[in-house]
Amino acid sequence: MAARADDRSWLDAAAALAIRARPASAPNPAVAAIIVRDRIVLGRGWTAAGGRPHAEAAALAQAGGAARGATMYVTLEPCAHRSERGPSCADITARAGLARVVVGCTDPDPRTNGKGIARLRDAGITVDVLEHHASRASLAGFLTREEKQRPHVTLKLAVSADGFIGPTSGEPVTITGEVARAHVHRQRALAEAIVVGGATLRNDNPRLDVRLPGLEGRSPKRFVLTRGQAPHGWGRLAGPQDIAGLCPMQYCYVEGGGATAEAFLNAGLVDELHIYCAPLRLGSGIPAYGNLGLAAEGAPPPGFSRVDRRRIGGDTLSIYRPH
Repeated sequence: MAARADDRSWLDAAAALAIRARPASAPNPAVAAIIVRDRIVLGRGWTAAGGRPHAEAAALAQAGGAARGATMYVTLEPCAHRSERGPSCADITARAGLARVVVGCTDPDPRTNGKGIARLRDAGITVDVLEHHASRASLAGFLTREEKQRPHVTLKLAVSADGFIGPTSGEPVTITGEVARAHVHRQRALAEAIVVGGATLRNDNPRLDVRLPGLEGRSPKRFVLTRGQAPHGWGRLAGPQDIAGLCPMQYCYVEGGGATAEAFLNAGLVDELHIYCAPLRLGSGIPAYGNLGLAAEGAPPPGFSRVDRRRIGGDTLSIYRPH
């Protein structure tokens, strides 16, 4: 059966719902599922903390018997492997009597890859696979870990309008406004690891925790990029390539400074670049990308394309991904 006009809209909704699972679902992927009949939502679910129950099981439990004959929209192919914690999602879904399942992204895990879809079709369920962009984006950490054997890396920088991250003295300075800083705390809450360079640690003594009401317990594990010793309670990365050792973590948030940004960019290990640009000008200071240059007006280094731009309070957030 060909994809229907509203399939992508329902998968968009499921991809947005999946954010609720991140990063608490680790080491499992953050998946979401929505069960629909006649444009009425019968059940929805996302991967629970610790990985169980899976999104499909949660959505089916909410829908109950009404799931029979309905359509499930799920961001990731239902898993085909049974574990000591319960049956596979493909088996649970196959027994539910659904008429159709629309999958946003196939699962690269060899234990499932294609097998989950085949099991559903063998049960007489119509399965459409859309390879849906928003589903893949919601699974970026899982897909990066499976395909590249490392976490997905977001590099964040707060820059002045003329492209500096601070004065050359290294003295801490507040660049962005309160709303942008709160947004950064939300991004921290979505990561499992957070990284700064040794100079940033020495000069700023950053807490790198999450200070949003209700999310204080979601602070990521802290790492410093240095060839020296890490302080008590911190992990150490001798170089950007060491992030491979953070697996099975899926999301790593890098907060600079300039030398650390340069190191990750040179290593080709930046999957997403977040530039918070404030309207103030410093005139001189530390270039955002170290020896690679400035981020004037939030501009990226070569090789990146902008995928989003929005106002965050009085500042501007630009999001870039590699070409």
